[in-house]
Amino acid sequence: MPLSVGDKVNFETLREAMFNGDVEHLECQLMSTGESAAVNCAVNREPDQHFAFVPPAQLVGGDPYTLLNPPLPDQ
Repeated sequence: MPLSVGDKVNFETLREAMFNGDVEHLECQLMSTGESAAVNCAVNREPDQHFAFVPPAQLVGGDPYTLLNPPLPDQ
């Protein structure tokens, strides 16, 4: 399955946030199960001095080398 446009946009959002120092690593809760999830969030500074956290990336729980197959060379 190729990466979607949304996946690419989320990656660029996270990349730009990291470049600007506007990223946080947060513990969130999965809505579907209530489990804790490690999430990298882009931080948007609102005009009223509050922050909004945009979660474009959830980290893999466990050992990614045992959970994921690498991409195929021709894809």
